[in-house]
Amino acid sequence: MPLTPTERDRLLLFTAAELARSRHARGLRLNVPEATALIADTVCEAARDGLRLTEAVKRGRTVLGADDVLPGVADVVTEIQVEAVFDDGTRLAVVAEPFGTWSRDDAAPGAVLPATETAEPEPVVTLAVRNTAPVPVSVTSHFHFFEANPRLDFDRAAAYGMRLAVPTGSSTRFDAGATVEVGLLPIGGARVAIGFAGLVDGPLDAPGAKQAALRKAAACGYLGASAADSPAGVRA
Repeated sequence: MPLTPTERDRLLLFTAAELARSRHARGLRLNVPEATALIADTVCEAARDGLRLTEAVKRGRTVLGADDVLPGVADVVTEIQVEAVFDDGTRLAVVAEPFGTWSRDDAAPGAVLPATETAEPEPVVTLAVRNTAPVPVSVTSHFHFFEANPRLDFDRAAAYGMRLAVPTGSSTRFDAGATVEVGLLPIGGARVAIGFAGLVDGPLDAPGAKQAALRKAAACGYLGASAADSPAGVRA
């Protein structure tokens, strides 16, 4: 059975969560990867059941308590993020305090503390995006915007290798029929796009990668895939 990288990742998460469920049922306290997988899988399944984002996050937060995990896990895992498929599209679910109320004052020595900075980064490109779908579409902060929902109409060439210029973990909603102006930033790090919609699945800056991705997007019906590099709706 052929699977996309995203589908393989989902199956891996499910397998890890099932192992965690089995150990939890035997009365064992869970470690970091076990607890993370179990909560993330719960959120994904809640989305599959048709729950909205806030409801899915709430369900994920009720799965485990501090007594269900090994000592120190609650200090390390202060937030869990997972891409889940909801009725209105793929969204980033952020489960803060996954084991109950937590305070920085309670952190053990050497604990990893989450950053509190939520400032919105400065975009390098601004473009207009029109949602032609009959339902709202949401795109999360670090999704490769070039590969966003095919019914979003914007200049795909200008968005290649870019992500939304919004704080990490947030998302931008495009209501049905609405046009929204968004800012974009280059994807950082090693600049490798794996998964998403499968239009790249490799290094973003490899020779010919952008042209091949545009051809694939156009063949798959992505709106804006044949747009000019710098249309009137794009500002640097």
